[in-house]
Amino acid sequence: MEVGIMGLAGSGKTAVFALLTGQDPGTAGGRRDAAHVGMAKVPDPRLDALATMYQPRKTTPATVRFADVPGIPDEHRGDDSLNLPELRTADALLVVLRGFASDAVPHPKGSIDPLRDLEHIEEEFILQDQMVVERRLDRVRRDLGKRRDPELERERDLLKRCLAVLEQALPLRAETFDDTEAKKLRGFTFLSLKPMLVVVNVGEDDLAANPFSGAGWTDWASRPGLAFTRVCATIEAELAELDGDDATAFMADLGVTDRAVDRIIGESYRLLGLISFFTVGDDECRAWSILDGTQALDAAGAIHSDIQRGFIRAEVVPYAELLDAGSLAVCRQRGTLRLEGKTYRVVDGDIVHFRFNV
Repeated sequence: MEVGIMGLAGSGKTAVFALLTGQDPGTAGGRRDAAHVGMAKVPDPRLDALATMYQPRKTTPATVRFADVPGIPDEHRGDDSLNLPELRTADALLVVLRGFASDAVPHPKGSIDPLRDLEHIEEEFILQDQMVVERRLDRVRRDLGKRRDPELERERDLLKRCLAVLEQALPLRAETFDDTEAKKLRGFTFLSLKPMLVVVNVGEDDLAANPFSGAGWTDWASRPGLAFTRVCATIEAELAELDGDDATAFMADLGVTDRAVDRIIGESYRLLGLISFFTVGDDECRAWSILDGTQALDAAGAIHSDIQRGFIRAEVVPYAELLDAGSLAVCRQRGTLRLEGKTYRVVDGDIVHFRFNV
């Protein structure tokens, strides 16, 4: 699962990407008009507690793949330059907005206004999607002029609905689609249909301020498929250079209770609709990413196709129960370790051991 990072030039989105992934895009090589891709570890205190319990040789967190896509130029208006595979094929979008002032790096629009920039970016997504819909509608109408096809007629009607939404300058997130329609639309990789995490990159003097205050932000907060948070990339970069105790002391001096980078990764994970289940043991404690609602058979496949193919049963215990019991053996004695079949829907935090035929 991938999150595409987008923002106007000078927003600090590449700095945010570097903080999330630990990858320095400046040394990555390649063309700057291409996306930089990196992995971020999902912070999870449950995995830390399990590792403390088992003392495994290896601890493996869940990960999220981020792609830093080149920024939108200020004068850009609805051409095809946003049609990058890394953005179109992303499962969610992370939009970085500039909330900091800098004489060294002037804002391309001349002033700091994150809400204005967000509206500009959303407008670009809508324009891109409108072009895709119009092109496909033309093709469908030509084909229907040659023959009657019920499937194409349904597609035409669905695309007309989408076009009506986009022509109102609304994102496709604003429309409700049933499961069949949503499955059909996934093939078009519409930008304005993707869930979006909005991150305001604030200055060091604005850590205590709320960048999402005001009537305009209230309207955005009520829209579906969106999440909001903030980061101070310069502070986070300093924290990344410190060890645990020094970082804790620095955060205390700033009055900061959590890392913004961890919050962004966690919000991205949730926005993707992902949950974690865990496998535990002396060799490894590991968090596995699956979509919320995944059944046990498919969760087994996330580990290995052989486990899925030979699936017999899943031994399942909730994280809180294992933590309280202290071991799987005690969970068995208490009856909190359950045997579940293929159709069991794995719950976030489940500790799972799969029984399978080799």
